[in-house]
Amino acid sequence: MNKTIIITGGAGFIGSHVVRLFVKKYPHYTIVNLDALTYAGNLENLKDIENSPNYIFEKANIVDAAAVQTLFEKYQPDGVIHLAAESHVDRSITSPLDFVYTNVIGTVNLLNAAKDLWAPRPSEGAWRGRFHHVSTDEVYGALGETGFFTEETKYDPHSPYSASKASSDHFVAAYADTYGLPVVITNCSNNYGPNHFPEKLIPLMIHNIINNKPLPVYGDGKYTRDWLYVIDHARAIDLVFHEGVTGGKYNVGGFNEWKNIDLVNLLCRQMDEKLRRPEGTSAQLITFVKDRPGHDLRYAIDATRISKELGWSPSVTFEEGLSKTIDWYLENKEWLAHVTSGDYQQYYQQQYEKK
Repeated sequence: MNKTIIITGGAGFIGSHVVRLFVKKYPHYTIVNLDALTYAGNLENLKDIENSPNYIFEKANIVDAAAVQTLFEKYQPDGVIHLAAESHVDRSITSPLDFVYTNVIGTVNLLNAAKDLWAPRPSEGAWRGRFHHVSTDEVYGALGETGFFTEETKYDPHSPYSASKASSDHFVAAYADTYGLPVVITNCSNNYGPNHFPEKLIPLMIHNIINNKPLPVYGDGKYTRDWLYVIDHARAIDLVFHEGVTGGKYNVGGFNEWKNIDLVNLLCRQMDEKLRRPEGTSAQLITFVKDRPGHDLRYAIDATRISKELGWSPSVTFEEGLSKTIDWYLENKEWLAHVTSGDYQQYYQQQYEKK
């Protein structure tokens, strides 16, 4: 079937990979990328598909309810994949209201627009459309040394970021219960891969190693995360959007736990090899820094449901995915230098206006 899908946050890290997958895999779909082009949104992430006949970019902020309604009226989407979010924990600690506006109010604006468009008409008996809300494992709080987050784990957010995402999850579920809106929710573990803005752990370390800068590691470095290759996450979103049970919730993880310090050491070894530096050179840059407030000890996803019901599984090991990620950054040093210079946002705004 021909469909029109709005993907929010499609110029960001995860969103750009989802947009690319859908544009290439579903040429009969019209993919509308709705992005505000804030600091982490970058149209260069999508240069390879920007001229595709089934791809449209719309610059808008989901906090603007009128703009969201206008776009829904214009494109009459059959589905929404909602990825637009403020996502950096450190930024949420210094500016929590930004996260409330985008992650909570922005989500409700999208829900309202979808509800208004898809509600059954007098001659119809069923809702149309599907609203796929992409969230995080951080809504569950923290784990001890054992155990995993399941779809039934109680919410226990510990940062303004995770609290805002937990709230957005609850609003999506409430719109399903109250109005009957057809929704699915996915909660993912830490993503890594190409095009990641270098404020997060892995791209920051790659950038700093290239430039011989310190590698800041919080606390004792024993905080543990489950890492998911972003292309595998995009595949999971595709499956859940098309085949997931309406009203369902799916955890997406890499079955791949790493302590931060072990991850950084692995990254240092791979970087030394690829940069042809003596082994141990990059590790000398590791610097332990003061811990951040509310730092959760361990996250780990149980992704059994999506694996059993939809047949999804990671396509690469962490070592393979990390190697691919490093290769991408080394092959795209201009992109890395550009986004860290602070001038790229103005540049891409100008390019957008020219179009």
